[in-house]
Amino acid sequence: MSPVIGALAAAGILKGLLSILTMPALGELISPKSTLFIILNAMGDSVFFFLPIMVGYSAAKRIGGDPIIAAVIGGVLVHPTLTPLVGKSLGALGGFNFQMVQYSYSIFPMILAAWMAFKCENWLKKHLPSYLTMIFVPFFTVLVVSAITLYVTGPVIISISKWLAMGIAWILVKSGWVSGLLLGGFYQILVIFGLHWGVVPLVANDIATTGHSYLNAILCQTMISQGAAVLAVAIKSRKENLKSLSFAAAISAFCGVTEPAIYGINLRFRKVFISGLIGSAVGGFITGLFHGNMFGFAGSWIGFASFFNPKNPSDLSNFWIFLASSIASTVIGFAVAYFWGYNDEMKKGGEVEKPLKPGQAKA
Repeated sequence: MSPVIGALAAAGILKGLLSILTMPALGELISPKSTLFIILNAMGDSVFFFLPIMVGYSAAKRIGGDPIIAAVIGGVLVHPTLTPLVGKSLGALGGFNFQMVQYSYSIFPMILAAWMAFKCENWLKKHLPSYLTMIFVPFFTVLVVSAITLYVTGPVIISISKWLAMGIAWILVKSGWVSGLLLGGFYQILVIFGLHWGVVPLVANDIATTGHSYLNAILCQTMISQGAAVLAVAIKSRKENLKSLSFAAAISAFCGVTEPAIYGINLRFRKVFISGLIGSAVGGFITGLFHGNMFGFAGSWIGFASFFNPKNPSDLSNFWIFLASSIASTVIGFAVAYFWGYNDEMKKGGEVEKPLKPGQAKA
């Protein structure tokens, strides 16, 4: 999922801004029926609609398969001629009825399809003469894997994905402030060890399956608070190099990229990192308490537009929860770091190595 995250975040911001521009309270600056809206909505929606193609391409590169073949299989799943068949029977066998399901906005079916394509490619290359592989490896791989996905694995995984998304939402709503406090307080510790990459597909599946994510709304606060903590260093420090680096890291964190803050400053002054955790625990507590929800992938302050519901632009409840939580995360993360977490007498710790993304080789 890691190569797709930037595109998902950008698309989420655009869709959120469209929600703002179509709000009746602002005079509906762009009509939902206008050509301009249709074009901008296509820009924001395309990454989600064609997500299986991008996930297939990315997964194939990760496991060593042919990315083009995987992308073609993803294209089969979202082909417009198959869309009208959603909910209809694709045929019956042995009393079992195979139904067509919606694959746009899906993730997990294509990941398994990319793996099956990889296995199929390798088997065919071993058993076909070399002069036939260029044509018949793609032919049989697309034919076999697409059929298996459409008829068997796809419907099963789509059902599991929906239950998974609903299960996560149910847990977070029922646990409320407890999950907000724990996730807000400890998520960035997972980032240190690279374990957060296991959470990213869950967030993506939430948004792709249900159109929203209670989980991402809480995680958003962890970026804001780490940015606030490093901003405190930038303002308090009199060391020019550290000050300029900290300001740059704070801007980056408020734009949703926390790595410069965490690995460049906060972890090297451990109390600064802890200050960020304290702030995000409070922000997560507020988000969980009021069941804050998020409709896009982009986080931190720049992700504010993701808290406007595209299906109901006039509903501002989640935005107000985001605003209250984010102010709390910023103020507390900054204050704790400024008064307790940092002073110029502290010695900077050794450089902390940033964990590799899944599938990324060391240089």
